[in-house]
Amino acid sequence: MNVILLSKRDGKARQFNLAKPLTLGVVLTVTTVIVGGAFALGLQLGKGVHRELALAETTRFAALLAQQKQEIAGLKQQLQLRIDAMAMRIGEVNAHVIRLDALGKRLTEMADIDSREFDFDRDPPSGGPEGEGVSAQIPDLSQMLTQLEARADLRESQLAALENVILTRELKEEIHPEGRPVSTGYISSYFGERADPFDGLEKFHKGVDFAGTLGSDVVAVAAGVVTWAGERSGYGKLIEINHGDGYSTRYAHNERTLVAVGQTVKRGESIALMGSTGHSTGPHVHFEVLHNGRQVDPLSFIGR
Repeated sequence: MNVILLSKRDGKARQFNLAKPLTLGVVLTVTTVIVGGAFALGLQLGKGVHRELALAETTRFAALLAQQKQEIAGLKQQLQLRIDAMAMRIGEVNAHVIRLDALGKRLTEMADIDSREFDFDRDPPSGGPEGEGVSAQIPDLSQMLTQLEARADLRESQLAALENVILTRELKEEIHPEGRPVSTGYISSYFGERADPFDGLEKFHKGVDFAGTLGSDVVAVAAGVVTWAGERSGYGKLIEINHGDGYSTRYAHNERTLVAVGQTVKRGESIALMGSTGHSTGPHVHFEVLHNGRQVDPLSFIGR
């Protein structure tokens, strides 16, 4: 096979016979050199592109890592702020519980109540199946706060119950008949059998008489509600007060009543003016104490 080459310079044609070994060797050598050079150049270009891509990826990942580190720092700061706020809240609630404990203990002592009923020195009894112990972690702060708030709520419930006991005791003391129905005067007739001052016959006297000055104050011996305020046969102008718990009191022979039916009165409040109305020989108060509808000796209440 012949290869003809034309020269641009002089226009002459040159012919090469590829069948000759020498010519074929030269052509193969030149072709090998050209192909090898192109291949080497391609390898170098490929390596350069890979390096550039690797550098770009490294730069991108470095920027992403820096951004994530910044986000983590922000989250840590927010978490620390929440931890600080929760720690402050736990401190406030704990101080509140301590104050409640101190108040409850003082009230228990003042009310003379058995401390075993309202023990504010110890946590209320609790229990349950045993489990594996774990150390406190940051997420447990919320649970700790919840438990502390529940303890505060329990203390408030104990205080409410204690207050109710105290108020009930005070109310019972306030409504229980006690003391004298007059501020001045003396006992002129006692409870029990006596000679009637009008006919001299032996009769049962159902109350205690307090002699005094006409128009002096007659006072309630306990808190209660007025159930009678007016005339009644033998009693003259009568005041009757219901104190609850089965107790009521009567104040008879008054000159004038100062209260009306349905009115609430307090212990020591003036309810009438001493007189001599009804079955009476002079200014005095006929005082009766009734328990479940039956007259009892007022001296046991006056003596208190």
